[in-house]
Amino acid sequence: MGDRLLNTLKAERERLGLTQAALAEAVSVSRKTINTVENGIFLPSTVLALKLARALGRPVERLFQLND
Repeated sequence: MGDRLLNTLKAERERLGLTQAALAEAVSVSRKTINTVENGIFLPSTVLALKLARALGRPVERLFQLND
């Protein structure tokens, strides 16, 4: 089961001109949480993934994909 979750979180955040801190504040997590999600160290919960998608104005499937 070598599935890995890829994400475009950093690119989408930067597209909107947001810092990690600003995005973190928008979804009520720490900047470190945003950093670890962007770097694939931390897998976000479903709730956090949906909050991030909402904050960035993108469908969750655009932010997160499985690397089959």
